Amino acid sequence: MGLKHSERYKNIGIKISKYRIKKGLTQEQLANKVGISYSYMTQIEAPNVVKKMSLEVLFDIADVLKVDIKDLL
Repeated sequence: MGLKHSERYKNIGIKISKYRIKKGLTQEQLANKVGISYSYMTQIEAPNVVKKMSLEVLFDIADVLKVDIKDLL
C-alpha cells in the first residue's frame, strides 16, 4: 500500500479506539465480537501503523460499536 491514504486509515483507527473505549470494550473483546484476530485489531487501532481493512470489517466494527459507519470515517 502506498502512503496515499495512510492518514485516513490512521484516523479511522483512532476513531474506532475512541468508540471502543466509550463502549467499555477491550481490543480483544471487540476483535472477538467482530470475528477478527486480536493482533489485527491492535494493528487497526495503532496510530503508528497503517493497516488496511476491508469494508466488511469496517461495517462489522461499526455494527458492534453501534455507530453509523460515517462516524468512523
